[in-house]
Amino acid sequence: MSLLLAAPILIPLTAAVLCVLAWRHRTLQRGISIAGAAGLLASAVALFQQVSASGPVASQMGNWPAPFGITLVADTLACIMLLINGFLAVCIVLFSLGGIGQRREAGGYHALVHGMLAAVSGAFVTGDIFNLYVWFEVMLMASFVLMTLGGQRGQLEGATKYVTLSLISSMLFLSGVGVLYAVTGTLNMADLAVKFAAVENSALAVSLGLLFFVSFGIKAAVFPMFFWLPASYQTPPPVIAALFAGLLSKVGIYAIIRTFTLIFSHEPQMVYTIMLAVSGLTMVIGVFGAAVQTEIRRILAFHSVSQIGYMLMGLAVTGAAVADGLPGGSVAAGASASASTSAVNAAIPEFAVMALAGTVLFLVHHAIVKTNLFLVGGIVLKLRGTTVLARLGDLYLTRPWLAVLFMVTAMSLAGVPVATGFWAKLVLVRAGLAGGEWIIVAAALGTGVLTLYSMTKIWSEAFWKVTPDAADLAAAGQHPTDEAIDAADIGPRGVPIMMTVVAVMAVATVALGVLAGPCYRVAERAARELLEPQAYIRAVLGPTAGRPASASEPAPAAASAGGVPSQR
Repeated sequence: MSLLLAAPILIPLTAAVLCVLAWRHRTLQRGISIAGAAGLLASAVALFQQVSASGPVASQMGNWPAPFGITLVADTLACIMLLINGFLAVCIVLFSLGGIGQRREAGGYHALVHGMLAAVSGAFVTGDIFNLYVWFEVMLMASFVLMTLGGQRGQLEGATKYVTLSLISSMLFLSGVGVLYAVTGTLNMADLAVKFAAVENSALAVSLGLLFFVSFGIKAAVFPMFFWLPASYQTPPPVIAALFAGLLSKVGIYAIIRTFTLIFSHEPQMVYTIMLAVSGLTMVIGVFGAAVQTEIRRILAFHSVSQIGYMLMGLAVTGAAVADGLPGGSVAAGASASASTSAVNAAIPEFAVMALAGTVLFLVHHAIVKTNLFLVGGIVLKLRGTTVLARLGDLYLTRPWLAVLFMVTAMSLAGVPVATGFWAKLVLVRAGLAGGEWIIVAAALGTGVLTLYSMTKIWSEAFWKVTPDAADLAAAGQHPTDEAIDAADIGPRGVPIMMTVVAVMAVATVALGVLAGPCYRVAERAARELLEPQAYIRAVLGPTAGRPASASEPAPAAASAGGVPSQR
């Protein structure tokens, strides 16, 4: 089990090291990169099967007893995120064979990609909040170098904003970790779930919860800390922007979900009211920002901000239901681990489960759809040397298959029936209505309409209208930019490879919509595990865990978990 849990980290790390050793051999690096991505996906599938069969699993690194060592732990949500990581890794690496230039490959592109994939996997399976911080920092380093790879001026400007906000987030995160350790004497997240529930200082609990929310919110690009994302995602090559769009912000949302369902599960109504407000403003500001843009990658970047609001909406609706004194209000991480599963599940309102399941479903949908749209933008850049809408046109006639693939993916993002985006938004809207959260539901529906407008604008400008001639472009003041350098750096055989990857991801999008029922059931299972974390706690701390130990009780030692001895 230790090897299976560590494999999603070790495989990309090994691939990164081998790519460095093969620095001067481009073909060998590509082979290593493909093998590493495939291995990551295979390990994620194997771990998902194990968790589906037996529930949350944990492994203790170095055989240290709980909660003194480093724990790796996976439940259904972690496995879903690892599956996303593995699937996107394969697609990104294959697309890179045609979509990344030789200059950037020679600069360590493949090693950096796998370094980032390892950090993302580490964030998903760590059971220790300090190690979550460590993986965030590894991810920051790899993503910063990827963002600046190529050294163009726009890249450096975008990366500066990105790293500045990320460092502020890291300082807040580390400060929160220090206070948590001072209060509880542990950093193991399962142990924190038990001990933090016994903290009687409600003001401290609220302050810490909001501190972590702000820290992770910066990384997730929620309002008002989102402006680094549009500035950063439009500057690197589209394949790198696609990798960021599919994974970076999702790690921030995952961290919010994990901490607020495991550690900060007793937050009062005020915290979730703030979360609902932030969710709605993130949706609305992001979609209005996208509506006024005139370049494909900036439109998609602002929509990445907007869609983060949907993911936050589900958690906020769930938290508000529990904190409002509904039947789920008595169920929390510190509840007795001996409570029967049926009794516990009966105590949670179904719409709260539905809301959190909608968030999980939307995470999967958005990761695939938004990644694919950025990849489509990469093909447009290769074909035309620009992604400025005023300079584009006629792609429907010259590249009809590209037009079809864009339309399928774009309509899913907009939530047109019966695409995967439609089902994810339907679940969230139904949960919001059941919880009486009318304002956030109105924001979600309005955002969906404006998302459709933005996707239609790209279609009409880039694919449908007649390409402007040179005189029209000159009159419009449109001139070639540094984007042409990226396009020229891509080999002539790149487009067929890139189109194949986009087609595979479009098929995956359709499949998720067709299989909405089974997908929802997996998401619902993940939601129930999050709302009833006793199985997670027992997997880490042992069968007797689940309640704060009294002064006379010894700490459970049946299993070991990531953390620091409280005796320090």
